[in-house]
Amino acid sequence: MQSPVQDKSTAKSRPGTTGSAHGDATKYDFMVVSNRLPVDRCAPGDNGDDGSGWRRSPGGLVTALAPMMGKTDGAWVGWHGAPDETLEPFSHGGMDLVPVQLSDDEVELYYEGFSNATLWPLYHDVIAPPEFHRTWWDAYRKINQRFADAVVRHADTNATVWVQDYQLQLVPRMLRKVRPDLRIGFFNHIPFPPPEIFAQLPWRQAIIDGLLGADLVGFQRASDAGNFMRSARRFLGASVKQQQVHVKDGDGEITHIARAQAFPISIDVQQISELAGRPDIIERARQIRQDLGNPKTILLGVDRLDYTKGIRHRLKAFEELLADGKLSVADATLIQVASPSRERVEQYRLLREEVEGTVGHINGTYDTLENTAVRYLHHSYPVEEMVALYLAADVMLVTALRDGMNLVAKEYVTARNNNDGALVLSEFAGAADQLKQALLMNPHDIDGLKSAIMTAVDMPAREASRRMKSMRKQILEHDVDHWSADFLQALNEKVIRDDT
Repeated sequence: MQSPVQDKSTAKSRPGTTGSAHGDATKYDFMVVSNRLPVDRCAPGDNGDDGSGWRRSPGGLVTALAPMMGKTDGAWVGWHGAPDETLEPFSHGGMDLVPVQLSDDEVELYYEGFSNATLWPLYHDVIAPPEFHRTWWDAYRKINQRFADAVVRHADTNATVWVQDYQLQLVPRMLRKVRPDLRIGFFNHIPFPPPEIFAQLPWRQAIIDGLLGADLVGFQRASDAGNFMRSARRFLGASVKQQQVHVKDGDGEITHIARAQAFPISIDVQQISELAGRPDIIERARQIRQDLGNPKTILLGVDRLDYTKGIRHRLKAFEELLADGKLSVADATLIQVASPSRERVEQYRLLREEVEGTVGHINGTYDTLENTAVRYLHHSYPVEEMVALYLAADVMLVTALRDGMNLVAKEYVTARNNNDGALVLSEFAGAADQLKQALLMNPHDIDGLKSAIMTAVDMPAREASRRMKSMRKQILEHDVDHWSADFLQALNEKVIRDDT
């Protein structure tokens, strides 16, 4: 599918040419805006170091949009990851990058505070209690304005701007206020809560109004889009017709139509498939099994260490299966990869202590000299090692209590080139809408989770193959390039206004 963004030959204008009405900065016809730039700092000799001091960040969003940035000469706006440091715009890997500066205090208030201690728990069904602090909100508004100002400086006339995720929900309205010529899209990568939960947010009207500055607001699931439209109607009195919100000014005149639609994100299917077929990675998977004593069944969990991922529920179910005698450490091992996350936030430190304590209890109770019940790995791993783990695992456990999508589930399925293995998947993860042949379960129901695990462990090869083929077909036909192209095509479609 062809991208609707302009080709490289016409996309960029240099200072003193087109777009000079908005300042003398370099102008772009396509801009992506996210909290972080798509690059990480690296030391000389580090994996991925190209001599520039930067390497491309891992992740689906970067994978999806980096090729497009190279083709269009678009620009990416975001924080470069180092507080209290100011950088000029620079280029890396064919992408022009526009850094936004944040102080250490601003990171604490805007990012760790409002974004991750207010919005994150609120949007994930209040699994943990959100905190509401006016100083955090003030910082959030201030930083959103700083991101918007960076876009205004660099966006050419009639440019397309795609804003990403919950940290920047005010940016669309801020852009529209001063640059109504822009085509503005927004994508929310995490769930959007129902109005009954969203109502708790003291600044709920401002957030909805901020998002309605966009022409198109994308969500992972149709239910998320529905929650957003219900909140727009309830808290702003907006006129909502089907998937369209008629946005009005202070005089009651319609200024534009904001659409809300589901665009489930996916993964770089080609990369995962190719890695899964590499002889060295296949050998690494065999080595992993051998190092674990070649158990009959390897179960695998891969998560950021976050309270939304249901790691505690997974460990409880596994421990009870050992206690019930349905699984034994001689035959089954659980590998739990829990990559570090937000370690300066108190709730995450407490979660790490609880998870590590639970793992220690399980291992202390059920380990033998030859076998370990849970191999707990509090590390981040390169994609090659992750694919080897996917190949080594017979059963993938995705037990999220709430998740916008969960790309790990899609990566595991994609890696199973032989159409074997089984996926136990929470119905509260967005991936459940596409991967209907997974063993879907409610992670709050420990007995139901235990039953799903045993069904996966005992599943006949023929049924496992049938289910995996179906899931692989869905993902192969809807990869991350398909996602980005679908969104941008919808963003650039003409809206037929229906005022009747």
